[in-house]
Amino acid sequence: MLSYIGRRLMWAIPTLIFVSFISFVIIQLPPGDFVTAYAAQLRNSGDYITDVQEAALRAEWGLNDPLLVQYWRWISNIIFYGDFGRSLEWNSAVSDLIWERLGLTLAISTLSMVFTWLIAIPVGVYSATRQYSVFDYVFTVFGFLGKGVPDFLLALILMWMTFVWLNMDVGGLVSPQFEGQPWDLAKFGNMLTHIWIPLVVLATGGAAGLIRVMRANLLDELRKPYVVTARAKGVRPTKLLVKYPVRLALNPFVSSIGGLFPALVSGNAIVSIVLALPTVGPLMLTALFNQDTYLAGSM
Repeated sequence: MLSYIGRRLMWAIPTLIFVSFISFVIIQLPPGDFVTAYAAQLRNSGDYITDVQEAALRAEWGLNDPLLVQYWRWISNIIFYGDFGRSLEWNSAVSDLIWERLGLTLAISTLSMVFTWLIAIPVGVYSATRQYSVFDYVFTVFGFLGKGVPDFLLALILMWMTFVWLNMDVGGLVSPQFEGQPWDLAKFGNMLTHIWIPLVVLATGGAAGLIRVMRANLLDELRKPYVVTARAKGVRPTKLLVKYPVRLALNPFVSSIGGLFPALVSGNAIVSIVLALPTVGPLMLTALFNQDTYLAGSM
């Protein structure tokens, strides 16, 4: 067991290095560099820098160095010193920028996954035990809508409904009057009025697919001989359902964490951009647009 884990961890090292190099190359594939994007931003705002200034900035930030030299400077600092470099756009340490947003990203993704299970498990059990009932068809329609409606569109619809019907502005993590204020009960309560929309949006798509998985797996279990035998012996229906078929039908939920959690994180980026949430999604998108290599590569 320990030797197997050790081998897997050893293989993880060259895999991470390979992935980091490919990511570093892809980020630099578009024409130009960060200085090019920076100069374009200045021109759009009515300002400008000269060609000499652009060349000086490239020399200062090491953007004239070959790709391999830039990559080695970045990855060696990570390996030996734990330094992910500095963001050229924010003029701040990359690790500080990521850590201050990573907590909210993981919190939203984790809560969305839990919310997904809280919806999918009971609904899937109900649909399997009452196959072809009215609510089974209703949940089937919900599943098709949940898989078919894009996350960003659902987020916009919920924002509009909340604003029109409840007269609440739920964009951002907190309301404008709480931005920059220290955390207290009032600010935390205000955050709860905003955070439910990304949770609902992210959980809807995931729950829609897992409901069908739970329903199909439980239907297979309910038709197996051990269930028929238990019923013949007089085992109570609720005890029989929960103790055996449901437990076995839950196996795909555990194994699907590996795929569901990254899907929630990637979906979180789109939803965060629409809802103006301070997660890593908008930060990474901006870094890619501006070719802020160290920031985008580290994320």
